[in-house]
Amino acid sequence: MTGVADDLVGARALLLTPAAGKRRLGPAELRGALVELYEFWLASRAAAIGLTEGAALLAVGALGRRELVPYSDLDLVLVHERRSDAERLAERLWYPLWDAGIGLDHSVRTPGQAVQVAATDLRAALGLLEARHLAGQRELSEKVDTAVRRAWRAGIRTRFDELERMTRQRWARSGDVAHRVEPDLKNGRGGLRDVSLLDALAAAQLIDRPSAEVAEARLLLLDVRTELHRLAGRARDVPRTQDADDIAAELELGDRFDLARALSGAARTVGYAVDVGLRSARAALPRRGLAALRRAPVRRPLDEGVVEHSGEVALARDALAAKDPALALRVAASAARTGLPIAAGTLTRLADTAPELREPWPHAALTELLSLLGSGHRLVDVVEALDRGGLWGRLFPEWGAVRDLPPRDRAHVWTVDRHLVEACARAAELTTQVARPDLLLLGALLHDIGKGRDADHSVVGECLARQVGARLGLPGDDVRTLAAMVRHHLLLPDTATRRDLDDPATVGRVVQTLDGDPRLLELLGALAEADSLATGPGVWSPWKRALIAELVDRCHAVMTGAPPPHPRRPPGPAPEPLDPPLRELAVSAAGTGRPQVAVRAGETGAPATVLVALPDRPGTLSSAAGVLALHSLEVHAAAVRSHELTAADAFTVSPRFGRMPDPAVLREDLARVLDGGLDLAEALARKERDYRRPEVDEPVRPRVLWFDDEATGAVVLELRGTDRIGLLYRVAAALERCRADIRWAKVETLGSSVVDSFCLVGPDGEASLPPEYRLRLEQAVLAAALA
Repeated sequence: MTGVADDLVGARALLLTPAAGKRRLGPAELRGALVELYEFWLASRAAAIGLTEGAALLAVGALGRRELVPYSDLDLVLVHERRSDAERLAERLWYPLWDAGIGLDHSVRTPGQAVQVAATDLRAALGLLEARHLAGQRELSEKVDTAVRRAWRAGIRTRFDELERMTRQRWARSGDVAHRVEPDLKNGRGGLRDVSLLDALAAAQLIDRPSAEVAEARLLLLDVRTELHRLAGRARDVPRTQDADDIAAELELGDRFDLARALSGAARTVGYAVDVGLRSARAALPRRGLAALRRAPVRRPLDEGVVEHSGEVALARDALAAKDPALALRVAASAARTGLPIAAGTLTRLADTAPELREPWPHAALTELLSLLGSGHRLVDVVEALDRGGLWGRLFPEWGAVRDLPPRDRAHVWTVDRHLVEACARAAELTTQVARPDLLLLGALLHDIGKGRDADHSVVGECLARQVGARLGLPGDDVRTLAAMVRHHLLLPDTATRRDLDDPATVGRVVQTLDGDPRLLELLGALAEADSLATGPGVWSPWKRALIAELVDRCHAVMTGAPPPHPRRPPGPAPEPLDPPLRELAVSAAGTGRPQVAVRAGETGAPATVLVALPDRPGTLSSAAGVLALHSLEVHAAAVRSHELTAADAFTVSPRFGRMPDPAVLREDLARVLDGGLDLAEALARKERDYRRPEVDEPVRPRVLWFDDEATGAVVLELRGTDRIGLLYRVAAALERCRADIRWAKVETLGSSVVDSFCLVGPDGEASLPPEYRLRLEQAVLAAALA
């Protein structure tokens, strides 16, 4: 058998790695060649061992669908009519495949057993629906196929709930292909198993065969999976980030972002088709008994020209006769209000026959749009349906540039268009906090509309927002406010996390930028929260919320002439002079010559503050930050002060897990570091190896940005990169080795990414750092981030 196996392995190797001068097969050609190879080998082998009358070999799974990708397992079923030698025949088929190192899922059944297994095992039934004759008695294969399909159609009514439940459980495990950085192409929502699900529902005669758009999406998913297997040299369904550029190049799709965008579009096409397919299939389930005698569902009015029919939102019979330009938006608003899906036929009718909205929109259309945008998370599915039906892009032509656009920042978990809709849904929860909820909703929907173009997205977005606002029929003042929201949507979070809020110049700059408009300030504060919540887990932290709230309070006080507010943020960069607890620690450290540590607990859900005082010498910030990292404390902000030859630092922290450590333990470890008894670099490296998170094993390339405050002359270095245990320690140590004086530091964790900001002064106390010194600092920080 070894020679038989060698022949198969050699032929497969030639397909995967052509000889010199031979053309490399494209993904579709490679799948076709692999199918032909295995079919020829299996048919020849079956004939050689006498598998003819009374037995047949069937391919199921990928080989049955003719979608075999490199290194995939073979799924084979040997059916027989009570042949006593069936097991012996099977072994003579299976063993050469095992010898060749080919994965094999196999079974031996009589036709009755095959039908019985399909009736009791849903996964087996789905596989047998794809069965295809390979060798042996064809009539036997056809007999099994006919019996399995008849049983599938007859039993679908009792199995549909299990099928839908199994599908949703798979989605929960594997996530959404359209929005995962590393998607599961086979099992994720919108992946290849969902296309097979549509085929199964069509085999049950509950829905039509998948559309041409779904077929095209299926082909892209298959092509990507084919290249992934070929690149990896083994079966894999989840492409890693570092593989994506190679796969994109092989498919001539540009870079990994272009590939991600194409995959997102394909997966959303499949996902929407499955949503519609499951609904349509449930409605089409055969009725029996008393259910068959029930009257057809009645159309229940929902709004003018809009009804509920069979659990879906549909058009009234005469709805299109009035040529109502707001009709499509009224249908969408009704769906969002009731939580019912829009019927697929209704979307098609609206796309084909609904009248166009002329500029400016009539007031009724704007009212329906705002009703839709204010519906909360029900908005997401409605916009997805409108977009897949071609209606959303008709309402907002600017949407094309952000549709399926993958994020460049790993903190974002959604494509840009989905992020905008998620932000709008979050903004709907904040409408009671602002005087103009309509502008908040529109601003959330449009704040990143300028992405996908070769320019600053805030600047481009401002122009587009003016364009959209005018088209919607907003008054001139509202158009200007909406455009300003989009232009400055990053102003508050960037200022709060990169600037010293105790500096009056910080507040003055924000007030000047916003032309002293309290209403715009209020809207931007709510938009910052909605934007952060819609970005990803952990982006809207208690620390960030408190920083932005304090910045808004201070700016509002300046704009309205009110007294300055009390600080609302957790204790962070402390002003001079030191507050009493930190001053007491500094005095104690000066008297004893030993480090002192105290922990000030935050309010429920808020960060705590670790106060550290130790003899002032180079390396104090890095030493303190390293010890905090060693005890699994995530640092949000750090203030560095001096008091009588003593460094007094305040760290705002949260435990990554568990509780806050004992201050005495922190003090002991800090003393060991200063005495040379604890090697921080080695200890942190060991901890990182022990607690390394798989999803960040491949870090993004770090980046350094510089920000200069013209009013104060302060210079801020910002590092963007992948979060790691001890990152603040490494970067602070690098800056200290370059003799930079760190005035304050702020750390913002965004999922697996981090933004570290440092206000720096040169070795001689010079505030403005010369270019050559900045380059030296930048190189040192990047080296530390990659170490």
